[in-house]
Amino acid sequence: EKKLEELIKFFNDPKIDIIIAARGGYGAIRLVNDIDYDVIKNNPKIFCGYSDVTALLLMIYKKTGLVTFHGPMATSDFAQEPLESNYQIFMKAINDEKLVFFGDKIYKNGSAEGIIWGGNLATVVSLCGLDFIPQEDFIFFAEDLNEPVYKIDKMFQQLINIEKFKSQCKGIILGDFLDCGNDFWLDEYFKELAERLNIPIASGFQITHNKEKVTIPIGAKCSLSGKQLVIR
Repeated sequence: EKKLEELIKFFNDPKIDIIIAARGGYGAIRLVNDIDYDVIKNNPKIFCGYSDVTALLLMIYKKTGLVTFHGPMATSDFAQEPLESNYQIFMKAINDEKLVFFGDKIYKNGSAEGIIWGGNLATVVSLCGLDFIPQEDFIFFAEDLNEPVYKIDKMFQQLINIEKFKSQCKGIILGDFLDCGNDFWLDEYFKELAERLNIPIASGFQITHNKEKVTIPIGAKCSLSGKQLVIR
């Protein structure tokens, strides 16, 4: 109740321009059904975070159309001698500037367009059962931490089993899947996924729990061509 109260108070406060989550963890999924989304829609602000905060990012976008930002957090990033590169990309993203990112590997070559949408894979999957998938075609981006390959497989399959997800997902951008237990199996899984879905898939983007990370504006228009992702 306190978290909900503070979140709505922050959106209502005209002196506040940017809301940055302190850290990730667990609990955002418990908030999404009780948020007053009309307050957020009528008082749009920059809202940023990652990991568990993915649940809030996606539901706020779904319910209000407000672009949210998958990027650095206060305690986890900006308070820990923040990297200049993180800060520069964050400022570009929140100021609606063009972003160009490059991966390092192609699993399925090709081009795709849509909005950029996704986040922490386990948190995205936790929204299953809610109306959370966007109406528009999208390029799905994903990352995770401490999830074994069989669970990564299971979580992707759970999303693919949703017809709306499968039909509207036009490409996939892969960030880091840290400490997955077996990088060879993970690589083999993504090869199989690319062949099965037959859509462009590229990996090696700095979407991550690691220190050096990019900011992704969820809901912004983007295009994927080979290893290159262009947003806006």
